[in-house]
Amino acid sequence: MADTKQVDEAAAAGHEARAERKADRLAKKIGAFAKEHGGAEGQVAYIGERGARIVLVGEDGGWGDLVAPTYDIAEKAVQKAGITVHETFDGEFASKVKTGPYEWKRMAGIQIGGSQGA
Repeated sequence: MADTKQVDEAAAAGHEARAERKADRLAKKIGAFAKEHGGAEGQVAYIGERGARIVLVGEDGGWGDLVAPTYDIAEKAVQKAGITVHETFDGEFASKVKTGPYEWKRMAGIQIGGSQGA
C-alpha cells in the first residue's frame, strides 16, 4: 500500500505543478493584455468540460478572452494577474466593450444565418 500512496502523491504533486504553471502562463497573457489596453477587468465563466473562459475588457474598450482547462486555474490566473474580476458580464462592465465594424458584420452574419466571412 505504501508504494501506491507514494505514486498517488507524486501524481497529485505533478498535476498541481502543471496547473500552477498553466495559471502562471495565463496570468502573463492577462498582464500583457492589460498593459496593451491601459488596464483590464475580467470575468470568469464555467464552460463545461472545456474548462473556463476568462473574458477581458481593457480600459480602452478593447476585449479578448482566454480559455483555461479548469475553473480553478482560471481563478488563480486572474488572481495572479491582479485584475478586477466581476461576477457577471453585464451592466457597467459590459458597457465598457467597444465593438467595431468587424464585430457588427460578424454578429449580423450569425444572426441571419449567413456567412461569417466576407
